[in-house]
Amino acid sequence: MIQASPSEAQSVSELVQRLRALAVQTLARMYLPDQQLFAFRLRKSGPDEVLEGVSPRYTATALIGLAGEDASVVKEVLGGHSLDDVCSNLLDHVEQTDDVGEVALTTWSARMLHHTRESVGLKALRAAQPGQRPYCTVELAWALTALAIDESGGDMAQAETVAQSLLTAFQEESCLFRRWPEGSVVAKLPEFVNGLGDRLPGLRTHVSCFADFVYPVQALSYYHKATGDARAAEVATRCAERMCQLQGPEGQWWWHFDIRTGRVIERYPVYSVHQDSMAPMALLALTDATGRDYLPAIEKGLRWLQNPPEKTGSLIDSERNLIWRKVARRGPGKMIRGMQAAASCLHPRMRAPGVDTFFPPVCVDYETRPYHMGWILHAWPSGEMRR
Repeated sequence: MIQASPSEAQSVSELVQRLRALAVQTLARMYLPDQQLFAFRLRKSGPDEVLEGVSPRYTATALIGLAGEDASVVKEVLGGHSLDDVCSNLLDHVEQTDDVGEVALTTWSARMLHHTRESVGLKALRAAQPGQRPYCTVELAWALTALAIDESGGDMAQAETVAQSLLTAFQEESCLFRRWPEGSVVAKLPEFVNGLGDRLPGLRTHVSCFADFVYPVQALSYYHKATGDARAAEVATRCAERMCQLQGPEGQWWWHFDIRTGRVIERYPVYSVHQDSMAPMALLALTDATGRDYLPAIEKGLRWLQNPPEKTGSLIDSERNLIWRKVARRGPGKMIRGMQAAASCLHPRMRAPGVDTFFPPVCVDYETRPYHMGWILHAWPSGEMRR
């Protein structure tokens, strides 16, 4: 149990249970039985909510979360379908996609479910050659987790190749991960966005986002637990420690960072999924692998979700039984991030002036996505604040 007063510990535990219940209810609303897929998102539309699109990636993530749930929970979400049914649908198409993230997440879900056809996912993942071809850090981390989550029946030789590639993305000076591992070349990069170079290569090469840290920490933790690799544990620990040092004063897990200095470049948006599941699942995986305690930072992040200082009220909408996606700045977010990237490119300590005054973080993104719900269930498989 978390080291806190009994009332505080109970409050956090109750919040986790509430998040789990909301995750199950929301997944049930977002499942499309005729396609055996989850929608891409649920979006607020006046007094109603609408579903938009479908996503194999998000479907795989939902399956990862549901893999540890009771049959009654699975039935509530999928109705007459089973987890194996939905996973089979993904595996039917996994060898035809060129999306390595989808392949990795599908394989991860198949291995979590001990699916009889998990070898299909492993074959597709081998064919994608993560660790040999240029894939981004997040996708490499997913691939490593898919291979290392259960060392029995996997491909630990390939896992070692992926792990070594992932480790090259780690910056020794800042203790953070780059968006791409060493030696990766992006063949074609998008042009200016909003005229401010949000995606211009020269202005963005020093920028990483929060996802570039949590997924490698999680993956390297699983890999260390499976193999005992000391370097994996060291890097995961150093990155996790830096993450916690950078956490906001009210528990915010900020968004964009400078890999040269290890400093925050742009704080917003703050995503609810970072607060209640992505940071917890990475840090708890590291705790499980090394015994280090990150519960104070995890609890602090959870409490932000209850009462974010940027707005009045919680991102947990009790009337609609939903968790909204993020708190963002007023104004075009990509433009602001581009401004901050450009300023910090000119000098590591330089930031765009007046951003907090002219673009305050007061806007809520009224949508939710199934991967968020899947990660809640994966982070908190039985709702406990575990050590």
